[in-house]
Order: sequence, then structure tokens, then C-alpha cells
Amino acid sequence: MSPTTDPRAVAIACLQFEPRIGEVEANLDALERLVRAAAAQGAELIVAPELADTGYVFADRAELASLASPIPSGAPSRRLAALAAELGVHIVSGLAEAEDGKYYNASGLFGPQGFIGGYRKLHLWDGETEVFDRSPPATPVYDTALGRIAIAICYDGWFPELFRAYALAGAQIVAIPTNWVPMPDQPDDQAAMSNILHQAAAHSNGLVIACADRVGVERGQPFIGQSVIVDATGWRLAGPASRDREEILIARATPGAVETIRAVSARNHVLADRRPDAYGPLDGPLKTGGDAPATTEPAPRPAHQTAGEVK
Repeated sequence: MSPTTDPRAVAIACLQFEPRIGEVEANLDALERLVRAAAAQGAELIVAPELADTGYVFADRAELASLASPIPSGAPSRRLAALAAELGVHIVSGLAEAEDGKYYNASGLFGPQGFIGGYRKLHLWDGETEVFDRSPPATPVYDTALGRIAIAICYDGWFPELFRAYALAGAQIVAIPTNWVPMPDQPDDQAAMSNILHQAAAHSNGLVIACADRVGVERGQPFIGQSVIVDATGWRLAGPASRDREEILIARATPGAVETIRAVSARNHVLADRRPDAYGPLDGPLKTGGDAPATTEPAPRPAHQTAGEVK
């Protein structure tokens, strides 16, 4: 069956651990250890945190430049590609990317046949704006054996337009490497704002969302953990994980069921019921890569326009 209608459940894992700033080889060793453990438990799609190879709190752009590498030709990408091929899994990991003198908070998607594609964070958070370059407006959706996979990174999750654009472009799963930090005025007795936002995005767009966060304190910056896997219904399948411990979350989701889930009643569908005639279309065309538009405001039942899996 096609990824759109395949009723098979997919085992998704989120890896929560503590990358160390500047310790690329040690971070990749930790990541490989956790990927192997997740694969041994049956995981097919494995999501790792943001900047899992380098750590997060760079002293300056020069430090970032000394640690970032090209995607997919750099050593971290090659290692993840080889690991995905060996284990027969798909891996999404946050990576620091270097390209032609520019540096991006990025991620790579790797599958059994090697590198599939990448994504660069659209919305830079706080000190990231001092060291990373602003990314081109590319939001690809990759057609894989597990389903149609899109990627967002951390603060991207605060922008509902991105999830809606992905849903309209036919995405079924959004993998989210993240380094969530405490939100101002977050009550200790309530769910993390990040979890609330991603449950809402999953429900209102009919998307499976897998968020892999990090833990620890790096150069004074604490991270909150609480990785989570959310079904297209908006209800949690696994997590939230702890706030301070290394963990592997695993849950089964059915990407091929998202179109059915989007029909929230006998007469309602979260995409077909939109009223762009009242509040306007999305602000500009969705981009699949470079400057090529994938789709503008589509018909009520959106055509699935995606980038194909490449080797």
C-alpha cells in the first residue's frame, strides 16, 4: 500500500539525553548507543534532539564554525547515514550545518538507503540569532516507506502556520528535534507549554508529532526534557518524559490513518472545513526546497505534494 493509506502502525522513538557542548565524537557515541537501543526495541523512526552533535550554547560564531559540518557530507551525517543503513531504520537528528560560510541550526533525515533530506530551522530563538544564519524558507515533506515525514525544530513549534502548511502538503508525521528551555511564568503543577502547543497542533491538523528534547544545564542554560510523542488525535502516545534523565520514549502510531482522524465528526474535517475566504490563505506559498513553491492555497481536500525519498 502507499504511505497515504497503509494501515500499518509505525514504531516511533524519541531519544532524550544530554549532549555536551563541543564534544562532537562523544555526543555521536551517545547518540549511536541510544539509536541502537531504540532499534533493538523495534523502533523504525528515531528522533534525536536539536544540535545533538555539537551541543547548544555556543560562545560565539567562531565556536559554532569550528564544530559545524556539511549535511550530508560531514562526519556526523555520514555516521548517522551508515547507522540508519545498518539497522534498517529512519533517523531524524538535529545537527549544526556549515555551508559556504553560513551556519544553520539544521537536521537530517536518514533512511535505510542513506541520506533522504534535510531541514533548516525557520524561527531562531534568542541567542541563536547571534550565531546562526537565517535559513531560506524551505519546508519539505519527504515521502518515505514509513509515511510522509516533515521536520520542525524547537521554536518552530510555536508557529501554527507551519503545522497547517505541512498538513496541507500531505505530511503525516512531523519529527521535532528540540532543546526546550523553561518558559517565563511556567507553573510547576501544569504541563509544559511545549507539550500543550504540540498536542494542539497534532489535533487541529491531524498530524503525528514526535518531539525529542534534551536535558541538563549547559553554560548556565537549563533544559526541561519532557519529550513527547503525540497521536494525530492530539492525545499523548508516550511521555512526557522526565525533566532531567536520559530516556527513550517509544510509541506506535498509524500515519496512514491521519486522513480518517482529520474527519472529527460525520460532517466535519479539520482541513476541509477551513474558511480561507474569511480569514485569508496562508501567507505565501509553501516551499519544498530552494525557492520552488510546492502549493499555494489548495482545494479543500488537499492534493499530496511531496518531495520524494532520495538516496
